[in-house]
Amino acid sequence: MPGVPGSLDCVLILAPYRRDAEYMRALLDEHEVKVMQAVGPDELAARLAEAPGMLVVTHEALNRSVLSIIAEHLADQPDWSEMPIIVLLDRTAPHARIRAKLSTAWPRSRQIFYQRPVAAMELLSGLQSALLARLRQREVRDHIEREIELRRELNHRVKNILASVTAIFGMTRRSAASVEQLAEDFSGRLMALSTVHSAVFEAGGETIDLSDIIRRTCSPYRGDGGHRIMAEGPSIQVGRDAGTTLALCLHELATNALKYGSLSRPEGRVHLTWDLQSAIETVLTIKWIESGGPPVSEPSKAGYGTRYIRSALQGLFGSPPEIVFHPEGLRCIAAGPFARFR
Repeated sequence: MPGVPGSLDCVLILAPYRRDAEYMRALLDEHEVKVMQAVGPDELAARLAEAPGMLVVTHEALNRSVLSIIAEHLADQPDWSEMPIIVLLDRTAPHARIRAKLSTAWPRSRQIFYQRPVAAMELLSGLQSALLARLRQREVRDHIEREIELRRELNHRVKNILASVTAIFGMTRRSAASVEQLAEDFSGRLMALSTVHSAVFEAGGETIDLSDIIRRTCSPYRGDGGHRIMAEGPSIQVGRDAGTTLALCLHELATNALKYGSLSRPEGRVHLTWDLQSAIETVLTIKWIESGGPPVSEPSKAGYGTRYIRSALQGLFGSPPEIVFHPEGLRCIAAGPFARFR
């Protein structure tokens, strides 16, 4: 059975004399263990380059070239790896001297010695135990690689969050008329940002349900009865960045409604709906409709919230939203290809 490059469950055999190699190959084939075989130093170097799980070698094959090739391979091992080497010794061989020499020549290896003749089950058990240890080493390697990957991802996400916070602070500062207003508006926007990041983290992936974003963002503005903002729409998965933008826009709409619009009066309401429509392409439409508040008229100059909503939703949907200062209440309608939200 041929070996697989880089497979830690493969045994490399170097036993060029007698019939040791045939015996071990037959034994391992019978128990479905992958086997590679080398005859001389050149073939040994080529086979070691394929990264077998372990090496089985007879002591009479350990000439100077073989010792050097194996030592070089062991020195090049990654930190997580410790390749086991099984050495088969004759009963009459100088065991103590061989062990001492190999310990010096191969400091980064786990050496296991058997005296020939060795029972088949004893040898097989030793081989399988060594291969199992190698597979555990691979699990450690995978864990280390995954940890490094997670640290890089965490660093990337922290940088993105800090960039978002910096941008939000800059926009808030430019529109604030006082320190108190700056603190209040900045705090609210940070809370909206935090809401989405918490929701994505709890969802355990890169997407989140749109209804969850809306529920979390609008929850502080719904009042004790929870009916001041009525939200209706299907379950839709959107990407983290799209969810963050929507949360900040909804926060701006809700804050504006609380200060000047429908939520500034007990009888005021907001009807928030979203749906998907399929034609040539699937289109997502979101509507924010206010009612029951004070009469609305279009301001002579757009405030920060309106400018941000218009700019952010245009970037997200691919076209500007429809913002109407209807006498009965503000209306904001945005529609665009759903593919942009994934």
